Amino acid sequence: MQTRQLGYTDLKLTTVGLGTWAMGGPWQFGWGPQDDDEAIAAISASLETGINWIDTAPVYGLGHSEELVGEALKQTSQKPIIATKCSLLWNDKREKVSCLKAQSIRQECHASLERLGIETIDLYQIHWPEPEEDIEQTWKEMARLAEEGKIRYLGVSNFNVEQIKRIQKIHPVACLQPPYSMLHREVEDELLDYCSQNDIGVVAYSPMQRGLLTGKFSPERLASLPLDDHRRANPDFHEPQFTATLELVEQLKPIAERNGRTLAQLSISWVLRRPEVTAAIVGARKPEQILETAPASDWDLNEEDIEQIEQLLAEHQAKLST
Repeated sequence: MQTRQLGYTDLKLTTVGLGTWAMGGPWQFGWGPQDDDEAIAAISASLETGINWIDTAPVYGLGHSEELVGEALKQTSQKPIIATKCSLLWNDKREKVSCLKAQSIRQECHASLERLGIETIDLYQIHWPEPEEDIEQTWKEMARLAEEGKIRYLGVSNFNVEQIKRIQKIHPVACLQPPYSMLHREVEDELLDYCSQNDIGVVAYSPMQRGLLTGKFSPERLASLPLDDHRRANPDFHEPQFTATLELVEQLKPIAERNGRTLAQLSISWVLRRPEVTAAIVGARKPEQILETAPASDWDLNEEDIEQIEQLLAEHQAKLST
């Protein structure tokens, strides 16, 4: 699998990494029921296929995703790069709570280390910059944790350029984790260029837009989603976006087919076409899912394909704007 260096660090990530959001199971932003054995098998399959890093977070399944990663690590001799996050806690009602207080961050770090069964987190990221006024104190505490050997590198997720500039004065930012897909391209406006100029890696999440760009969605599939699947409340799954996206996917199919690839691989490779993007986080809940998507790492879209996709995306956006 192709690898790219993460910003200024010595970490070389495979361009596809395993995302473990969905496998955490039910919570406020869960994906419905999840089988733990299949989740662990998916983690093992990702490592066997050559993926060398795993992305997780405490809030995914309220600690359960990290526990599953920890269990999978016990069952393999491989030592993948581990990325996890901080700042999102949960209350007694299993609802998400944002906290960026220094003492809370320290407690979160220690809890993640215990759940994962490791001594050092390779990449520790602020999950969301909320409340924004506390990002400096969190960053200072993360820097102290790095000095103590608990963390190797510090990163951020869902930050804008001004927020990154504020914390850069305290400690170098190793990477940014933003949403990026054919349907959500906001990162192209300013963030990609800024990260490139400042030697900050970019790890894109949701390249398949929660499954919408895989060709496996239909009105019937949407209606059959579990009631606790967070996608039911996501605007991308509401009209007119939903139908317009299904039409776009149909137009993308011939591009994938003439290359002997799947739509899921196409959506991932499209994100990786940008040199500023170090890697893409690809979620999976079953082994067969990551076995399908991992080969996107070795597919470089040609200029003809990129230009045709750009035209289709422009038409798609124009349709939604009218």
